[in-house]
Amino acid sequence: MKLLAAVLPLVLLAAPASSEVVSAGANGFVIRHVAELPAPPQRAFAAFGQLPRWWNPDHSYSGKAANLRLVLAPGGCFCERLPGGGIEHMRVALVQPGERVVLVGALGPVLFDAVAGSMDVRFIAGTAGGTRVTMEYKVAGFANGGADKLAPIVDRVLGEQLRRYAGFASAR
Repeated sequence: MKLLAAVLPLVLLAAPASSEVVSAGANGFVIRHVAELPAPPQRAFAAFGQLPRWWNPDHSYSGKAANLRLVLAPGGCFCERLPGGGIEHMRVALVQPGERVVLVGALGPVLFDAVAGSMDVRFIAGTAGGTRVTMEYKVAGFANGGADKLAPIVDRVLGEQLRRYAGFASAR
């Protein structure tokens, strides 16, 4: 109970300041989430790389966050081990430690469509030594003409992940 009382204020401070489906159409969408963290940019960046510690395992193929990894280096993999195989969720395209990570790939249900995705995560120094984290995910391609229907679902999942990340990064 003491731990909950200590961590809850940090999680509330780290709650996303905004979340939205910026645009959505039959063949693509743009989602943006923003969170304010009481942690400095370098610490926020390092926490982002500890994906198995904050990603909800319900949004994985294996059901186990321990099977996930994110290598914060160019060409690094956001991958998941599966029995006898695995999956590459995204590939790291750009790393600027403490500032920015860009990943490319199609998450979740859009993996099986002919789409490309780009997730741009920025860590911007804020007031009082904190960090504003902005996550923008753009998806475009065939998507069976139903990307606009997937956008709110992907938005909810990524919003949950960013809240979990923000709580984890704030409590460190």
